[in-house]
Amino acid sequence: MVHFVGAGPGAPDLITLRGAELVKGTDIVIYAGSLVNPALLGLVKEGCTIYNSAEMTLEQVLDVMKEAQARGLDLVRLHTGDPCLYGAIREQMDQLDKLGIPWDDTPGVSSFCGAAAALGAEYTLPGVSQTVIVTRMAGRTPVPERESLEKLASHGASMAIFLSAGMQEQVQAALLAGGAYGEDTPAAIVYKATWPEEKIVRCTVGTLAAAGDAAGIWKTAIILVGGFLGRSYERSKLYDPAFTTEFRQGTGSPAQGG
Repeated sequence: MVHFVGAGPGAPDLITLRGAELVKGTDIVIYAGSLVNPALLGLVKEGCTIYNSAEMTLEQVLDVMKEAQARGLDLVRLHTGDPCLYGAIREQMDQLDKLGIPWDDTPGVSSFCGAAAALGAEYTLPGVSQTVIVTRMAGRTPVPERESLEKLASHGASMAIFLSAGMQEQVQAALLAGGAYGEDTPAAIVYKATWPEEKIVRCTVGTLAAAGDAAGIWKTAIILVGGFLGRSYERSKLYDPAFTTEFRQGTGSPAQGG
């Protein structure tokens, strides 16, 4: 069987309990060597065969999976963060279905969650934003035209931009062209969130490119943008004494039902 496992954002202890147990018990690991912390390979049992998918094509990965199935071996496909984001897992799952090879998927902690934790930030601040846009800048591989960064930036929502640290000037220009963010809109660049070498650069949209260049960050980083990085927000209704919920009666409204 093939187990797709999210390795988490970087720190080895941020893999899920289920994911760690699968890694410990598997016969074969194919891991995304360009992004997954190699410390996680210390979990594997003696005799486990390890492949680095950074050096492989999809066809080569599938060949290893087919061989594992033929030999009755378990295989863990270890992806960075949560595999559902930029993990290229769908094409693998579809091919496994065609081959009749069973698989399952164990989610992980995404780097955009690790980055928010590093910043002490909340993407969905009341009165600021209730929407999070997860996207990337078009580069060597395109994005749908309707999802250009400029168009998405027009919403002014909280934004987490993956795979774009090497194009910070273009990112800055697209964010400003969207019209909803200004030069002074808060932003941050988080390099290798949750890793020992994590680096945080706080800036604004207007200073994004210069700040990233000064910090020497050009890869393995996520860019966060939006008012949620600022200081102003409204108190949540969930814990407001005057707000009635299913579980408690608020002081400012009458009881409902009965």
